[in-house]
Amino acid sequence: MNLKELILKNRSYRRFFQNHTIEKEDLVELVNLARLSPSGANNQPLKYMLSYTPEMNNDIFQHLFWAGYLKDWNGPEEGERPSGYIVMLCDKNISQNSGCDHGIAAQSILLGATELGLGGCILGSIKREELKKSLNISDHFDIQLVIALGKPKEKVVIDSINDTVDIKYWRDGDIHHVPKRSLEEIIVTEK
Repeated sequence: MNLKELILKNRSYRRFFQNHTIEKEDLVELVNLARLSPSGANNQPLKYMLSYTPEMNNDIFQHLFWAGYLKDWNGPEEGERPSGYIVMLCDKNISQNSGCDHGIAAQSILLGATELGLGGCILGSIKREELKKSLNISDHFDIQLVIALGKPKEKVVIDSINDTVDIKYWRDGDIHHVPKRSLEEIIVTEK
């Protein structure tokens, strides 16, 4: 796949084949892609916790909020939950914040996951203090994001935004629709 194909295939998947195993080595390789990505002032303050066991996955799952626009959906049901997670942390002993590093790293991880035939979802709506306590994360770490990973069980399509469609994603059966603004709308030509 070329880069554009990877980006088009890299959607926010929220339902997975939960019984599909993700190996620790695959998570380590995805973190290595993040490690090799650019970092502001080359500080490299991000650290990572890997989860690939059902017990740890279940522990993480209960501290996440899924799909805010889908008000009648509380997240994937048992059997459709992620097979693994990467919990992204900022090491405050290195820097008090990660700037935009966490976004760059998350995109690198998801592009790598797509190349492996996996899908994922970047989650920022997290019960952070509860998750820190549950995973026994030291105080010098701040949770930046949680990346859910697995073999996608849903189809995600890109729709155009028009007068009848707004930016809110929506579901039609097993198809998850993601409206995107047009290229003409996002390029500003004013002087």
